[in-house]
Amino acid sequence: QRVRNVAEGAALMTSTTVTMQILSAMSNLLGNGPLENAMHAAMAELGPPRPEADDLAYAKAIRATLTDGDRSSAWRSIGLDERDTPLADFTVPLDAARKPMIGSTDVGDVSWVVPTVQAHAPTMAVGTAFHSWQMVAQGKTAQAHRAMVQVAKAMAAVGARALTDEALRDAAKADLAARTARMPYVCPIPDGVEPPLTMSVK
Repeated sequence: QRVRNVAEGAALMTSTTVTMQILSAMSNLLGNGPLENAMHAAMAELGPPRPEADDLAYAKAIRATLTDGDRSSAWRSIGLDERDTPLADFTVPLDAARKPMIGSTDVGDVSWVVPTVQAHAPTMAVGTAFHSWQMVAQGKTAQAHRAMVQVAKAMAAVGARALTDEALRDAAKADLAARTARMPYVCPIPDGVEPPLTMSVK
């Protein structure tokens, strides 16, 4: 409603009209301490994927196309000092002072309803920007595949533990309940909004 008011106020000031249409919306991602601890333990036990010499050489070539700002920003986002490595060869400490990149995902809405955890692995050279040609160029490399398999193993391990460990399930549910106690989930898409299936693209 605040955004609507701003738009309507601007229209009043300029003697124009404004029409608004909501197409989609997403909620912020909620963390879950117990599941994050479980995922970190699984990742630490597996260790980082081990790149081959060809993987490192390719990552170095990609890194040469990145700016100093790209590389330093990546290290800041995980709360660690810069290292001279083209591929992350470590598991980020759980207590690192992270400054995550801002993005959007419909997983955010899921995380308000059911305990949710995500995992990350080094599929690309340190400092590679999302939605860049460098990211596309690395998407089908052996290193990317190796890292995805490593994450899949960690996800499977946490899933298996959640199925067999009642204490973990209870703790994850309690964490979610505590995070949503003051502000329960409300779908950010208003009632009556339909997917824009007939919208034409110009």
